[in-house]
Amino acid sequence: MNLKNIIILITRKLPEKIEKKLKHNFTVYINKNDKKLSYNDLKKKINNVDILIPCISDTIDASIIKSGKKLKLIANFGNGVDNLDLVTAKEENVLVTNTPDVLTEDTADLVLTMILMISRKVVEAQKQLMDGNWTGWGPSETMGQRIKGKIVGIIGMGRIGSAVAKRLKILGVKIFYHNRRRLNKSQERNYNAQYFENLDYMISKADIITIHCPYTPETFHLLSKKRLKLLKKNCIIINTSRGEIIDEQAMANLLFQKKIGGAGLDVFENEPQITPKLLESDNVILLPHISSATIESRIAMGERVIKNIECFTSGKKPPDLVNKLNYD
Repeated sequence: MNLKNIIILITRKLPEKIEKKLKHNFTVYINKNDKKLSYNDLKKKINNVDILIPCISDTIDASIIKSGKKLKLIANFGNGVDNLDLVTAKEENVLVTNTPDVLTEDTADLVLTMILMISRKVVEAQKQLMDGNWTGWGPSETMGQRIKGKIVGIIGMGRIGSAVAKRLKILGVKIFYHNRRRLNKSQERNYNAQYFENLDYMISKADIITIHCPYTPETFHLLSKKRLKLLKKNCIIINTSRGEIIDEQAMANLLFQKKIGGAGLDVFENEPQITPKLLESDNVILLPHISSATIESRIAMGERVIKNIECFTSGKKPPDLVNKLNYD
């Protein structure tokens, strides 16, 4: 097989090192200005493409997939695949891969960063200084809260949830967790973590809640309007998973009314739109989906994409296959 006959479309700009590697072997259409392709543009461009490399912000639905007359592989640049119509991909015999594992450490770092910043009111303190309103040290100025001894409820104890627990253990917090399956006893001892089958009970006791479960139909609005009302008044919510897991409007109302303590959000329910009341609320950190935004992570993601493509084009099973198809 002449690899140069294989056409690859990359929807967004990837690290130069990754694009260079791909162009060395394949015919690659790149996005030079890194502007997100419109739905119609993507639908037109995919017509003659063999392999598509989309990002999690691209909607790859049935119409897009069926427009790819030659499409055989979707090598998603990201861990989550909720942006893809997996049912149609299977029906059209299109393989789908993702980039798991490589985001874990960077996401866990960002979770810890937001917990500390919100608890110590770092943004509020900096704003006071930058606005020229700081008159000097005072015993009641910008009072935050100590982390040690607080209860952190982790929803989802997979790779990222466990990495967060590992970091939090060092800070002396009490770790509660809710998961589809309970960890074994040695893992629980390793993190000093206590399992709660009842999510409602766990979140009602937590001072901080951090979300690390995948987005599925079952986890849509897992933190619903009803559940959010169970939270302590000082509770902080952290979300680096998917925005749809929280009823964003209900959470925004509680934050605006100061009925919960704060929030650190790297994802939103209707990205890139953000519920206006979040922007008007105090003690929030709102970030533009940067949990994996490190040079190391982006290159590692690209290397996983390349590995999946190389395996596919050589007739081998891609290591990060999401749908099995011909490899069952």
